[in-house]
Amino acid sequence: MREKLIRFMQGRYGTDQFSRFLLGAAVVCLVLSLFIHSGIWSFLILLLIVYCYFRMFSRNIQKRYAENQKYLQMTAGLSRKWAVFKRDMAARKTHHIYKCPKCRQKIRIPKGHGKVAVRCPKCGTEFIRRS
Repeated sequence: MREKLIRFMQGRYGTDQFSRFLLGAAVVCLVLSLFIHSGIWSFLILLLIVYCYFRMFSRNIQKRYAENQKYLQMTAGLSRKWAVFKRDMAARKTHHIYKCPKCRQKIRIPKGHGKVAVRCPKCGTEFIRRS
């Protein structure tokens, strides 16, 4: 059976990040439809799942690849902001993170040194903060 599935999927696009997003959106709509009873939710869920499977079984690989690239470009800024947020949260265990009052550059200061004079590496402004 596995070989039949592999043969069937040869030359087809398969899954990518956009397909996973579509399935996730369908699951979110499914959960929302449990609380908000409306026929629109059922139609939207069906539409998302059908489009996702259409993309997975499509033989037009170039067009599906272009769709995925457009999705990745649209979400790149959000992904970057999420990565910076995660990095800052991890750094808060050992460092204080301050912003320069003049240029708003983020500056990390190790914790446990009392009051320190901080010099912004970008604009050279000096300010005093607790570490």
